[in-house]
Amino acid sequence: MTGSQAKAAASLLAWYDAMGADEAIAETPIDRFAANAAPPPRSKAAPASGASAPKAVDAALASAPADDLQAAKTLGDVEALLAQFDGCALKRTAKTTCFARGSTEARVMLIGEAPGRDEDLQGKPFVGRAGKLLDRMLASIGLDESQVYITNTIYWRPPGNRTPTPQEIEACAPFLARQIELLAPDVMVLLGGAAAKHILNVTEGIMRLRGKWKIYKAADRDIPTLATLHPAFLLRKPEEKRYAWRDLLMLKTRLEELGA
Repeated sequence: MTGSQAKAAASLLAWYDAMGADEAIAETPIDRFAANAAPPPRSKAAPASGASAPKAVDAALASAPADDLQAAKTLGDVEALLAQFDGCALKRTAKTTCFARGSTEARVMLIGEAPGRDEDLQGKPFVGRAGKLLDRMLASIGLDESQVYITNTIYWRPPGNRTPTPQEIEACAPFLARQIELLAPDVMVLLGGAAAKHILNVTEGIMRLRGKWKIYKAADRDIPTLATLHPAFLLRKPEEKRYAWRDLLMLKTRLEELGA
């Protein structure tokens, strides 16, 4: 490789990194620029032209598993349906599905925004730096993984940890709603503004939402729900931990009142 070729390759890698393609998703590299590279096979169900047909196919993929969600009786059933689900494009670029971690009998459910790099590698939500901080936060009020259930609004890592699109969140929403119904927690904690806005269906920022008990309606139950700051935000701005501590104390008081 000449010096100019090496410089061009370094520039290309830097561009990939900036675009969020920061890790391989297959064991064997593929030369996309090879002159004899064959184009991907066209689906027989999709016509050669026409803008509406692919959207119809995507809609069918997105809705078909959700039709079976109400028949799901356990969280394991929901996870199995999610494994068959191809209605969210993030699944094609992620290494693993991050469904949940913690106890399926927990009375406290925590919901964040999206998996990151560590979560994508391990297949569990909140296992990276932010997850370790979350564990310490919970421990400060006497909770551990055996007493909580942790998930996200989406189950696959967005490339480069970008913010999930509304369409990606909506694609996963039926699964999350069924998770909440089946777990039937006594309380929910929403980690960060993105989760809070989606779950509570509001537009206010997290600093306005945090520290206030809201109600989330799941089937025939009203679940007390508390929004707080995301641990990743607290890693960037540790001076804001005082607000998160107040929220944790509110959670502890509510659990004591419920006898949890």
